[in-house]
This record gives sequence, structure tokens and C-alpha cells, in this order.
Amino acid sequence: MTLDRLAPAIFVLLWSTGWVAAKYATLFADPLTFLALRYAVAAILFYAICRVTGVSWPKGRTAIFHAIVSGMFLHGLYLGMLWWAIGQGVPASLSGIIAGLQPLMTGIAAAVVIGERLGMSQRLGLLLGFIGIAIAVVPNLLTVDAGAIPVYAVVVNVLGMACVTAGTLYQKRFLKDGDLRAVAALQYVGALIVTVPAALMLENLRVVWGFGLFATLAWSVLGISMGAIALLLYLIRRGDVSKAASLIYLVPPLAAIEAAIIFGERLSLPMIVGTVIAVLGVYLTNRKVDRRRG
Repeated sequence: MTLDRLAPAIFVLLWSTGWVAAKYATLFADPLTFLALRYAVAAILFYAICRVTGVSWPKGRTAIFHAIVSGMFLHGLYLGMLWWAIGQGVPASLSGIIAGLQPLMTGIAAAVVIGERLGMSQRLGLLLGFIGIAIAVVPNLLTVDAGAIPVYAVVVNVLGMACVTAGTLYQKRFLKDGDLRAVAALQYVGALIVTVPAALMLENLRVVWGFGLFATLAWSVLGISMGAIALLLYLIRRGDVSKAASLIYLVPPLAAIEAAIIFGERLSLPMIVGTVIAVLGVYLTNRKVDRRRG
């Protein structure tokens, strides 16, 4: 099987483990502090890979600027806002609903910003994906005391999703060329530009050094920041951004399955039904169609 066929499935599997890694990470460090460590290690490793393999760096200041800015949105602002909002009391179920807005926002914005046209089945797929996520997580959301959820944290969470949408479109429009390893290294520099000042202002920089921290950091860097992100950049460059974004629909259900295996959390019937609907939505969004008929 070619990478084009395998990349979406591998990306979803790797990216979904970020929810589990985030749960472990809070045991060993403040959220933004952990992200800063993660981005710094990822930037160093990507830079080392580029030097060893003789990768050509983006030519000109403009290309470097675009790579850094895209990293500020895709990594620094998106994950920084998401992790901080959850730390402030936004339930994972509500965060999952908000995450479901991102593919919809990307599909709509892609048509306006880069002229990406969606067929009828793709539009239906995006809608079904969101419905599937809603069915899967709303029952858990109904058990939460709405008054205990800080409004400002919800707003920050929504802004985080808007940032990843902006970063995805920015990546597609301005980073069509260049080696993805060099682009990734520069993107993590951009992420650090956002995350380090935020951690200094908002946190106590708590870090519990030990095996638990290093193990969680190792997977977060190698599996997610390097493996999953490299695949995401590949998918964005190779295809429609709305198709790449639709894969996010599969992340919360898969993360729930992983949580059930690792933490013993129960899988509910709505979660199973919602997952099936989300999978159907992703299939419709990504299947090849005749654009002249869509």
C-alpha cells in the first residue's frame, strides 16, 4: 500500500494518543511548560535530522517567515489554548464538541480563502462527522455542571480551533514547496515563540523530573510532534485541506477507546454509534468523486 493510503490512518492513530499523553503530562508538568519542552526537543531533533540528511532549508526570508508563522498557529496557539482551557476546567466532552467545529470551519474557510470546492458528498460528510462527534460526547456533557465551566476558558478553546484552521489554510497557501522536515523545524521555532512567553506569564513552570516525564515527553515528541505532524503536513500538501481536517472527527472516539483500554474508562452506546457515524462522514469527505458532478 502507498503512503497516500496509509498516511490518514496512521495520522489519526498517532494524533489520538495526544489526549492520553496530555492526561499523563499534567502529572509531571504544567500544561504550557510541558508543551514548551516538547516543542524545544522536537525543533532540535528536526534540525539535527536536516543537518545529517543535508536537507535544503527554505530559500529567502519570506519562506522562513511563512514556516514560523504557520507553526505559531498550528502548534503554539492551537495546542497552547486547548491545553490551557482544559486545565482551566473545560470538560473533555465539551472540548470534543468544539474540536468537531474545526473541520467545518476549515471546509467553509477553504472555499473562501483558497478556492477549494467541496462536492455534495464532501459537504454531507463534514456534517455527518460533526453529528457523530455530538452523539458520542453530548451524553457526557449533560452530566457536567454548566455553571462550573469558565466562559473565558470556553472562548479560548474555540479560538484555539480557529487558530488551527487558520494555520492549516496558511500552510496550504504559502508552504507549497520546500522539504517538510525543514518546515517542521521552523514551525516548532514559531511554536516556542508563542508558548514560552505564555508559560512564563501564566504558570509556575512546574516540572517533576523523572522517568514518567521523560517517557511521556518521548512519546509526545517522537509519536505526535514528529510522526503525526509530519503526516499532517504531508496530507495538507498532497490533498484538499478539508479532507485532512475531516480526519479530526475520528480522534475523540479513538481517544475514548484508548482511554478505555489504558484507564479503564467505560465505552457508552452513544460513543459507539457516534463513532460509526463519524467514520461514515470521514469516508464521504475523503472518497474520490467527480467534481463536475459534486
